[in-house]
Parts: sequence; structure tokens; C-alpha cells
Amino acid sequence: MDKLKEQKAIARLKAFEPADGYRLAYSGGKDSDCIKILAQLAGVKFEAVHNLTTVDAPETMRYIKSQPDIRIEKAYDNDGNHITMWNLIVKKLMPPTRLLRYCCDELKERSGSGKVLITGVRWAESSNRKNNSGVVQVLNKPKHTQKFADKIGAEYHVSPKGGIILNNDNDNARRLVEHCYAKQKTMINPIVDWDDNDVWDFLHHYGCEINPLYSCGFNRVGCIGCPIAARHQHAEFQRYPKYKQAYIRAFDKMVERRVAMGKPTSWKTGTDVFKWWVGEDTAQISFEDLEA
Repeated sequence: MDKLKEQKAIARLKAFEPADGYRLAYSGGKDSDCIKILAQLAGVKFEAVHNLTTVDAPETMRYIKSQPDIRIEKAYDNDGNHITMWNLIVKKLMPPTRLLRYCCDELKERSGSGKVLITGVRWAESSNRKNNSGVVQVLNKPKHTQKFADKIGAEYHVSPKGGIILNNDNDNARRLVEHCYAKQKTMINPIVDWDDNDVWDFLHHYGCEINPLYSCGFNRVGCIGCPIAARHQHAEFQRYPKYKQAYIRAFDKMVERRVAMGKPTSWKTGTDVFKWWVGEDTAQISFEDLEA
């Protein structure tokens, strides 16, 4: 195990600890297990929260519920109605896609306002995360934050999505983060520079139980049917056929609502939508239809 990386991650958590403690984003995957153990080792104040997506695997939910220090939080709209993947699809009038990930926005990112978030984001996971993530990410009102960063001489870069990224934990970085507390959404990514081997070595060293899906051949743990991991969709729906049927039922209601609202669509049934969504039929609908 790389003790230097471990100590560096712990130092990052200590450096940016807010007075009211962190909110730790816990998904039930290996990276969230890693950051939870690191937060415990660092001795920082935190609350581990799992955002209920309603499409996590049963094994994942059992694993999360087996840990008494994880709080499961549901998403609600402004009228107090519980948001699920199934009613969200109907509301949005289209399936979630790689480009339009409304499910993440609604089910995972609505809560935690005013809290500093610990995440398990890592550069090794994708080139997109390499470009959009750092030790610290400050979102919202980037021009205001950038002005203060320039004033104090903090080293940063602006991500393609407009967020401010910091890759160090020096005094100026700390001042910028303190300035952003309760004003901008701030995320601390203590293992951003770890690779998969670092994570597994760390978890084995500390005897972490880990999500049982990893022992079943899964190399990722997330929402069943997630379009970001499209190559896993077919295997996931074979393992969890009830989720496939739940998606089709939601797509049926979505098509009915599109028709009732006079929205153009070449989809006739939820099965049509599902086949297009998983890449079995690319001729069902165009992106122009989706934008209508």
C-alpha cells in the first residue's frame, strides 16, 4: 500500500475541514468505502450520506443498510413529492442519456446545499474527470470565486464546465475554500490522484468488507442501466430483469405523456424506447425528436 498517498489524502481532508463537518458522498462502491475510511483515519467530523436513486442494485442497498453510520436520503421536489427514476423519466419526457444526465442532477445533487462534500472522484476513472476535477472543485458563481482567487494569488484553472479547480492544499487554496463555504458548492476529492490498485490495496490493508458485487465480477457499482456505463447495460438487465420491466413501464408512461402533450415522437411503446436506449434499434427516434 502507498502510505505516502494515504498520508497526503488525510492531510487534504484535515486542511479543508469545515467547522460544521463534511458531508461524505457514499455510493456503496469501492471509492466511497475508501474515502469513508480516510475520513475516519483523519479524525475529521463528517456525516456519510447515500442519495437514494431507486435504481441501485439490491446487493448495493443491502451493503449500505448494513452500515449503521450511513444515512440514506431520498430526493424530493419543491412540492415535497418523492423523486424516483421512474417518475423522473415521465416528467422529463425522455430517457436519461450520456449527454442529458438529469437523473444525477435530480437524484444525487439536489441535496447538501451549504455543505462541503467529500467525494471519491479520481482522475484514473475517465478523461472527463481528469479535465473537470481536482483536489478541490468550486462550482457556482465561478467569476465571483475567480476574482477572489486572483486577489489572494491562489493557483487554479477553470474547467470546461465553468468550475474552479485547485490541485493543491496550500494556504491560498484554504483561504479560497473558506471564502466559498455556504456560498458555492465545494467538493474535496482526497483520492483524485489514486489509481485502482491504490484503492484496492488500501481497502485490503484495512480489511474493508466491500460491496459483494465486486466478488461477482462487477468492476463498477452504480445505477442499473446507467447510460454512462452503456457497455454494462445488457449484463445488468440480464441479472436484474425486474429493473428492465420497471424502465419499460416508465417509458410507456413517458410515451403516453408525450402524445398527450402533442410532442412529436416515433416511439409507440415503452419497449420501443428501451430498444433504442440500449442500442438495439438506432432508427427509432432522432435527436431532433428529443429536443422537441
